[in-house]
Amino acid sequence: MMNYALIGFIVYLILVLFVGLLTYKSNKTHSDFFIAGRKLNPWVVAFSERASGESAWLLVGLPGAALAAGFLEVWTALGCVLGIIFYWFVIAYDLRRESENVNAITLPNFFAEKLGEGAGIIRIVSTLIIVFFFTFYLAAQFNGAGKVLLVTFGIPQIWGVVIGAVVIIFYTMMGGFFAVAWTDLIQGIIMIGTLVVLPVVGLFEIGKMGHSLHSAVSQAGHNYVSFTGGATGIAAVSVVVSGLSWFFGYMGQPHLLTRFMAIGDINKIKVSRRIAIAWAIPAFTGAFIIGLVGLSMYGQGYFEDVEQVMPALTHDFLPAWLAGIFISGAIAAMMSTADSQLLVISSSVIEDFYHKTLGKSLSNKKLLNLSRLITVAVGLFGFVIAITSAKLVFGLVSYAWSGLGASFGPALLLLLKWKRINWKGVLAGMITGSLVTVVWSEIAFLDQAISVRFVSFVAALLAIYTVTLLTTPKPK
Repeated sequence: MMNYALIGFIVYLILVLFVGLLTYKSNKTHSDFFIAGRKLNPWVVAFSERASGESAWLLVGLPGAALAAGFLEVWTALGCVLGIIFYWFVIAYDLRRESENVNAITLPNFFAEKLGEGAGIIRIVSTLIIVFFFTFYLAAQFNGAGKVLLVTFGIPQIWGVVIGAVVIIFYTMMGGFFAVAWTDLIQGIIMIGTLVVLPVVGLFEIGKMGHSLHSAVSQAGHNYVSFTGGATGIAAVSVVVSGLSWFFGYMGQPHLLTRFMAIGDINKIKVSRRIAIAWAIPAFTGAFIIGLVGLSMYGQGYFEDVEQVMPALTHDFLPAWLAGIFISGAIAAMMSTADSQLLVISSSVIEDFYHKTLGKSLSNKKLLNLSRLITVAVGLFGFVIAITSAKLVFGLVSYAWSGLGASFGPALLLLLKWKRINWKGVLAGMITGSLVTVVWSEIAFLDQAISVRFVSFVAALLAIYTVTLLTTPKPK
């Protein structure tokens, strides 16, 4: 019997590799390689931002979390949607304008050039933060690929990780940001198709059994239909704040913020914003419903790993040819984020550390080749983490999301909106955000009491404000 799912997946891989080869000659300089020379149209920017923002986490992690916890994961979905709306309205336009004014093509370089003073230490600390947290983020994408290929094709997880890593590293190395952005457009379309069609099919199947989604989930247990997981009082508030705290991370994700820098016409940001928000609302709703449908259909304990629910539903309830396309959508989600993260790490090492901090002057061609070499090296490092880590995709992404969001989000927000801010305040915020994330995450009872995503962001915000006030001379 012909395996349509496998055929669909292979066709998809060939397509993204072709895009990588096609865009190879579009890269004349390392600026082209990292932000496509600020030439992207609004549709590509919007789909690229959304596809990069919602990785294996949205297709695999969030449905798994909803299966494990039930209705309380609605706060996670809501927090993410609100974060997307906020940073498109508050950050995007100002960052595009200001980054071009100071000729910055990376987030660390934007901080350094905009602040003027302390540029060297800002670049070094930023690069270290990006390399550290993005390694975990990248590993999450490779792990997600392994899980999907295991459930769908029975490929051992380690070989699934190998396949995902090889393809992503190759087309990112070849095509740079041009390849990443255009493959993101394809990936974003497939992802939204998966996140709309699969929940609808699932709800239809539940309806055929004579249930609503609420009544079907309630059969798994009363707590699963509670928006607080059965918690009351302060514990219930903590649950809600924990979910909504995903909101804060969006302002500090370098791989998403570079999309704002790359749009060709600054006045087209409004168009991109509408597209991105119109994508996000059904996508997060769909991912949440997929998990609840899985809980209704399979119950608790069916999966050894709850993050296998999306590919399992796809396999069980869709025609083989459509399953092939949607499995490609799941892999697409991982690729679209992993390729962006590879580029951000490479750009930080090359542009911010090697080129700007060390002051090494190379020809555009040599910088471009060095960028490709770093891309491969970083990809291999992420692969090693992926095959040695025992954490779920949801956990890996949450850790990196918190660290990056707290390290860069408050600093960027205040740099764009508060004229008094200085480099010492920004540096204090970056270090505070990182350290609080690392320490708080390791103390289980603290993270359960109140989310590290919330605590680290607030701590960094307070650190920037306090240090700036203490180190700025009072006007006479």
